[in-house]
Amino acid sequence: MNNKTSRVILIAFVAVVLVVCSFGGGFAAGHFLPFGTIPAITSNGGSQGGTPADLVPLFAPFWEAWTIVHQQYVDQPVDNSKLMQGAITGMVNALGDAHSNYWTPQVYQDNTNFLQGQYAGIGAYVDTSGKLLTITKPIAGSPAEKAGLQKGDQIIKVDGNDITNLDAESVRQKVLGTPGSVVTLTILRPGVDAPFDVKITRATIVVPSVTSKMLPNDIAYLQIFDFGQTTSQDFHDQLKALMAKNPKGIILDLRDNGGGYLDTAISVASEFIPKGVIVYEQSGDGTKKSYQATSGGLATGNIPLVVLVNGYSASASEIVSGAIQDTGRGKLVGEKTYGKGTVQLVIPLNNNQGAMHITVARWLTPKGRQIDKIGLTPDVAATLTAADIKAGLDPQLDAAVKKLTTP
Repeated sequence: MNNKTSRVILIAFVAVVLVVCSFGGGFAAGHFLPFGTIPAITSNGGSQGGTPADLVPLFAPFWEAWTIVHQQYVDQPVDNSKLMQGAITGMVNALGDAHSNYWTPQVYQDNTNFLQGQYAGIGAYVDTSGKLLTITKPIAGSPAEKAGLQKGDQIIKVDGNDITNLDAESVRQKVLGTPGSVVTLTILRPGVDAPFDVKITRATIVVPSVTSKMLPNDIAYLQIFDFGQTTSQDFHDQLKALMAKNPKGIILDLRDNGGGYLDTAISVASEFIPKGVIVYEQSGDGTKKSYQATSGGLATGNIPLVVLVNGYSASASEIVSGAIQDTGRGKLVGEKTYGKGTVQLVIPLNNNQGAMHITVARWLTPKGRQIDKIGLTPDVAATLTAADIKAGLDPQLDAAVKKLTTP
């Protein structure tokens, strides 16, 4: 799959992966376009140039400010690339849309790498929506997990430096580093009186997008961590292996899954839904485009299905969950999902200058439900607390098993 021309639906920056990439409410539904798709705007129609003639009055204050910075700022020379990137960032932020962003070249590369399943860093998902950067889940086998980081841990310092007033991207950059190097994080942990330091050796982290196993009572369990480039085939292969064992029920775990490729979400949903609409995409003018289930699903019959979700299940996860819920194919168990229901267009800028990630539409469930900022309400509510995790318990999984095994 060409990641520059594929639709993606990640949360759009609510949770962040402290590996290379940040994702915080997911990438949102979107499309990657090839480099050079949109030429630079110029006054004479060329490929590079100045302000278009009809925009000269509008941009006069910008160029005046640019000149003042270059002539008056105390520390010269200034970094023109950073000024340019900051200007684009300010422009997009002025839209007031949390899911429209300018991605610097590094962030664009990082977000691309995220969907390829390999990262460099400490290996933990974090929530960037609050005042402090908060661990939501260490990746299994990662340096973060080995160092003892837990869900709910809040990062207040990196290498002894206070980061509580920095934006999420700046904090992410400080945590990242060369594999083999050491970073010291100062942690606030609920229930622990004083902050404490954790030293973590960074590493290259390869995360499987799908894991699976058979549970007691002949229940097949599959967990998808992200809807990446290899997820469709991995999921199909692992589901096929489990179906050969004649399970009496299936649990699909989408907790803490911020999304991925739209095609992958449709492929996964199609393993359970034989036909019909998986998701609608609604443009600003009200027109709708439907995405249909593909044929060949392995579990489209009567085998009972439960989907585990929580507050970090977003975008692609919500598309799959919403389709399964709306079609009556299965039940949702857990907590209300994140509520990421807008579609973003990812447009790489010319000359490797990053990418625009901008909202262009909304997506709707098969029944036409709008879930943006609303989320999906589970059919069976179940919570998972920090105390449960510490005790090695999983009441949400227990509730899913009970749903499948209770007449």
